Amino acid sequence: MEIIPAIDMQGGRCVRLYQGDFQRVTVYDDDPVAVAHRWVAQGAPRLHLVDLDGARSGHPVHTDIIRAIVQSVDAPVQLGGGLRSIAAVERALELGVQRVILGTAAVHDPELIRQLVQQFGDAIAIAVDARNDMAATAGWTETAAISAIDLVERMAALGVRRVIYTDIARDGTLSEPNIATTRALVRPGGPAIIASGGISTIDHLRRLAEVGVEGAIVGRALYTGDLSLSDALAAVQ
Repeated sequence: MEIIPAIDMQGGRCVRLYQGDFQRVTVYDDDPVAVAHRWVAQGAPRLHLVDLDGARSGHPVHTDIIRAIVQSVDAPVQLGGGLRSIAAVERALELGVQRVILGTAAVHDPELIRQLVQQFGDAIAIAVDARNDMAATAGWTETAAISAIDLVERMAALGVRRVIYTDIARDGTLSEPNIATTRALVRPGGPAIIASGGISTIDHLRRLAEVGVEGAIVGRALYTGDLSLSDALAAVQ
């Protein structure tokens, strides 16, 4: 199971939101590039970048920072936030991003997802962000009329091979991940699942590994020091 540090960007800084609320933001560093270097130096096998301003505006905003990270770290990067067109996905991949993550488009434009999967295959991942088990879109500001489980099934039918599942109510809270829903999403022959939201202890990581997820994205716990990256990596070796 991969341990993937999250770098969420807002206004050019590295931040964390509480339950996806843009009014409840904590700034952890003014230099996301330096943060990326720090996590990779500590052994991160991959970085999870989120362009929060992009998620709200519908188009990528932190392109220069993303480019600087991709070009200077020795680890693959996955990127989400504001990627809602073929052109936006192509630009992200041209920057050197290994994997692009789409969320809003998965709900509102499944035909786009089908086209992207056909064209880019494994480079496409889907973010299934859930509030009260229903999918959320537009930077988590809107709730759609489809459940997280149904959305994953719909994406699997389109050929999607990887899903990042986040329980918004737990994100940034240091509480615990939603093990029950995560377990329901991990199915033989289904998309690989990467878990996110509320992961803050070694026990959380071990429970997720037992469920069978491909990876775990860790954010606030790494920044507060509640969880060290070296301990997390060692726990799942």
